Amino acid sequence: MRYIFLFLSILTFSQQTKSVDFISCEALLFPDAKTKSISGTVHYLFEIKNNIDSVKIDAKNMIFSAIYINDNTKFKYKITNDQIILYDGLKKGLNGITIKYEAKPKQTLYFTGERENLQIWTQGQGKYTSHWLPSFDDVNEKVIFKLGVYFDQKHHVLSNGKLINKINQKFPNEKKTLWEYEMQKPMSSYLVMLAIGNFEKQTATTKSGTLLEFYLDKKDISKFKPTYRYSLEMFDYLEQEIGVKYPWGIYRQVPVRDFLYAGMENTTSTIFAQDFVVDEIGFNDRNYINVNAHELAHQWFGDLITAQSGKHHWLQEGFATYYALLAERHLFGDDYFYEELNDYAEQLKRASKTDTIPVMNEKASSLSFYKKGAWALHVIREDIGAKNFQKAVKKYLKKYQYKNVNTDDFLKIVKEVSGYDVENFKKVWLETAGFEMEIAQKYLSKNKFIQEYFALKKSKKSLSELTEILKSNAYYPIKQYIVYQTRNIPFEERKVILETALATNDILVRRAVAESTPIIPEVFKTQYETLLNDNSYQTKEIALINLCESFPEEVEKYLKQTKGIEGNNDKSLKLTWLKLKILKGQNSRFDQENSIDELLKYASVDFESSIRQNALEILLVVNYENPKVIEALFLATNHHKWQFTKFARDNVRLLLKKPEYRNIVEKLVANSNSTIKELYTKFLNEKF
Repeated sequence: MRYIFLFLSILTFSQQTKSVDFISCEALLFPDAKTKSISGTVHYLFEIKNNIDSVKIDAKNMIFSAIYINDNTKFKYKITNDQIILYDGLKKGLNGITIKYEAKPKQTLYFTGERENLQIWTQGQGKYTSHWLPSFDDVNEKVIFKLGVYFDQKHHVLSNGKLINKINQKFPNEKKTLWEYEMQKPMSSYLVMLAIGNFEKQTATTKSGTLLEFYLDKKDISKFKPTYRYSLEMFDYLEQEIGVKYPWGIYRQVPVRDFLYAGMENTTSTIFAQDFVVDEIGFNDRNYINVNAHELAHQWFGDLITAQSGKHHWLQEGFATYYALLAERHLFGDDYFYEELNDYAEQLKRASKTDTIPVMNEKASSLSFYKKGAWALHVIREDIGAKNFQKAVKKYLKKYQYKNVNTDDFLKIVKEVSGYDVENFKKVWLETAGFEMEIAQKYLSKNKFIQEYFALKKSKKSLSELTEILKSNAYYPIKQYIVYQTRNIPFEERKVILETALATNDILVRRAVAESTPIIPEVFKTQYETLLNDNSYQTKEIALINLCESFPEEVEKYLKQTKGIEGNNDKSLKLTWLKLKILKGQNSRFDQENSIDELLKYASVDFESSIRQNALEILLVVNYENPKVIEALFLATNHHKWQFTKFARDNVRLLLKKPEYRNIVEKLVANSNSTIKELYTKFLNEKF
């Protein structure tokens, strides 16, 4: 029934957009961090083109203090949990509606942290902007948005479009700033955004004159350069490669804590995950480059033109994924590009055993939409040539800018430009499940590195031959492959492979040595210890674990050598250090308690979910019956990020099956505050 209702809702809105055109939205908004709510006044200008029985605006679980149509309060309307439905008071031609509302969203608008750590941000795709702003769940309704936002003067407020006003004003109890942002062109509601936080800004200007704004939390200002590396170069490249000038005038990017995904391409204003905020060492482990290019490409593919429905979602994700690869090709060369394409192909081939839904289906997997969609575009580009592909894309964007599209709209233009057999292409790549690995390999084999990689996988080379390859200028994945494939060979025979791999001084090849050698022979210890000095927190962590395991008598030496290193955003290295200190270090009772307390600090609500989960995973090993650990675990079940919540709930339910653990929790109920007591009781009352 849920799917029938959803289908009927989409159908109804589709019919509405044929008769009603919402033109613009002006909103004045008041987010409230104390109550985790938002209130405001919204005014829509819309045109009724044909006779229609009712007009609908999506508004989830909102309280309305006033609704006016054409400055008249006397008209018929209905409010449901999901919509405002207008029945009369409307006229053919231009109309205006003003809505005063308040909402306490359970999703889509998120409040994290407190005081200087406070952040408020939105994530509209998949959850709908209508949870915090009366708007439209139908992507086919495009509107020009102008948002004014009042907030305290200590925080920076970001939204879509250009900042046209920033005014400080006095309120009865505090000083606030009005931030006014304005779009010039229409966009779908799911692309409306807010981000409020303690941000610092840097700027750059592109070759075509577009202003780029880069934001970071003020505590991260030393990380601007590694986090946003290549941003300007990628923008200039994509604008030239796509062939259509960036359409929105300004582009900004801001990371937020506990974001639900890697990034989101809100028009003019991408939000991305704090995990991609890195220092120079962390850049070698996990950087923002691919996500950066992907979200930027969406400003054309998804924002400028938007797929009509989920069936055509690949037109957004496939294009963004492919153009991100092209941008990386520009930065890092052909070998990198083909290695990524080959990795996509292998993922798709493995998934094809169970993934039976084709790309052109609203229920297709993310892997299909993103990576098979990208592969489909690569096939077209190779078959018709880069110039024809660019010509077709440019024509496609120009024809449908600020509109909605389907797959046939794009393929029709491809055929017009090149005469390409789009029907066969559509059948093979978009309407058939699975992945054509044999076809893909023909395209991949145009690259020399891939030829060598495929040949190596089929060959049976001697250790001396493999050693020579490691000494050559072969691309790094070949060298990684050799290290991993020899992991089961006796160390005496493999030693030369490992020594030669370390001598490459390639971070990723050396990491392969760390990962593939968990048990370290005494004769290899000194060489293996050099991995602790690599410019990679991941490599340092792997090496630290393996060295402490292999040489327990030297744990204190290794802990001293790595003391004080925080690692990446999830603090995995720091937390691993604490775990090793507790389990393997020479600790006094005081040291032990201090280490537990430090882990508890990282497991608290003051930190991001990735840090909290890493800390809790260790605490559940070393001290799971500790009342403070129990409280931290139960509090985690209330988090907005589903991955973290699932981890916490799964562990709570597993532990409550142990009588002794259940007994401890039952005793804690009596002396707990109402919030944690409610959580304890909720899980204790569950039936397993």
